[in-house]
Amino acid sequence: MSTTPTAASRLLVLILCTLAISCSSGIAGFAAGDDDAFIRCLAAAAVPPRLVHTPGSASYAPTLVSSIRNLRFVTPGTPRPLAIVAAAEAGHAQAAVRCGRRHGVRVRARSGGHDYEGLSYLSLDRRERFAVLDLAALRDVRVDADRAEAWVGSGATLGELYYAVGAASRTLAFPAGVCPTVGVGGHISGGGFGTLMRRYGLAADNVLDAVLVDADGRLLNRTTMGEGLFWAIRGGGGESFGVVLSWKLRLVRVPETVTVFTIRRPRNQSATDLITKWQEISPSLPRDVILRVVVQSQHAQFESLFLGRCRRLARLMRARFPELGMTQSDCEEITWIQSTVYFAFYSSSKPLELLLDRGTEPDRYFKAKSDYVQEPIPRHAWESTWPWLEEHDAGLLILDPYGGEMARVSPAATPFPHRKGNLYNLQYYSFWFEHGAETLERHLSWVRGLYGEMEPYVSKNPRTGYVNYRDMDLGRNEIEGNVTSYTKGKVWGEKYFRGNFERLAAVKAMVDPDDFFRNEQSIPPLPAAKGWSSI
Repeated sequence: MSTTPTAASRLLVLILCTLAISCSSGIAGFAAGDDDAFIRCLAAAAVPPRLVHTPGSASYAPTLVSSIRNLRFVTPGTPRPLAIVAAAEAGHAQAAVRCGRRHGVRVRARSGGHDYEGLSYLSLDRRERFAVLDLAALRDVRVDADRAEAWVGSGATLGELYYAVGAASRTLAFPAGVCPTVGVGGHISGGGFGTLMRRYGLAADNVLDAVLVDADGRLLNRTTMGEGLFWAIRGGGGESFGVVLSWKLRLVRVPETVTVFTIRRPRNQSATDLITKWQEISPSLPRDVILRVVVQSQHAQFESLFLGRCRRLARLMRARFPELGMTQSDCEEITWIQSTVYFAFYSSSKPLELLLDRGTEPDRYFKAKSDYVQEPIPRHAWESTWPWLEEHDAGLLILDPYGGEMARVSPAATPFPHRKGNLYNLQYYSFWFEHGAETLERHLSWVRGLYGEMEPYVSKNPRTGYVNYRDMDLGRNEIEGNVTSYTKGKVWGEKYFRGNFERLAAVKAMVDPDDFFRNEQSIPPLPAAKGWSSI
């Protein structure tokens, strides 16, 4: 039986796409100053005034909100940047960093604005003087189909990247996420997983080079930045080390025809049993297929991409997961570029140009958390989640299976450590539209409560999470002296990066020892006393 996307399914894509620092003085190369001096410095560095938005200008508010995806961070009283520098070329980014250091203004870089906790454009410390370096204009995508490579600006969205790749070739793709409005810069710098990860790994696994502005305002590439820094920005959160302006990507081969399906099963039609069984099957499937699950209300939605024809996929599902009841009538044969539209909008018939829509002002509030699951969660635990979802229509669970290429790559190959041994990533997500403290607390309590319920069944020592699903509940930085505390940073850092956290801190100490690039969950410099043999 063919499954037709419902109104709830169409709403789901909208939900999925919404996918303590004091002001320093006395730091070497980072002086105190006044706001006007920072603006004058930018002008002296030939940054056009039209690209510098200050609170007194009419363009400030719309520019700030243009890339915010979460209404939690547009409420009155949220600390705002003293300026937004909308860089149109590399020199503007260099000027923002150099002027910031000279006049005591820290710089936070923003590409797509999907940061779950808003740290790319706000500060939780009202004392901090900071500017936002907005990269949205740095969005060129240049595809070399003959070499199967592309250069893409950090301000481009995944949709813009996919569109350009699809226009250049029917048999090339790039492995990254399902939400087209996510900015390339933030996505890659945190790892970046999506529907091709079981065949080709993360977005960060397929980076060949990058152009970065360092803490001294220098423009560096892979050769001049060195392999230690190049390693760190591919999954370690690039905002801790500099501002990545562009990325050179390895494109991957896909067949001209791929297959997709979406099958919805309600709780009263064995959804619990299917999810329980799915945990054992999905990570061990051939790496050319991914089968993910979204659970909302009283339904489980099974979504698949297969790099091949429908007949082969139906045969595979009958052999490996007959309980799902998938048949050839459930699937659709399309091109890879159409599959990106399918997963973004639950329809392959919509125009490809939708991938170029960068989104509008935020229309919802949300809070998310994540886990990694290393042993199948027992049936009774899944059964206990239904009451949580029944009482909270605005909550959902997203299960993305690993295995395949994700299990083959060493956990130390990039800062992203969640490789072999992880069955899947589990995301808890709550969204709402009403404003008010009581509503906020109710939704935060829901997502935190369900997260607490699942603690016995997920990774331990530490309980891990995905840095691109940033979660301030895991901990926040504190300042000791003039730099971020390494000891405090470990509290949250090892949950995202496990054993790679210390190496990331060593790179930070090498490239930004004064801790210019920092936020509430940035990598701290490794104390000199600890040392590090090689980065």
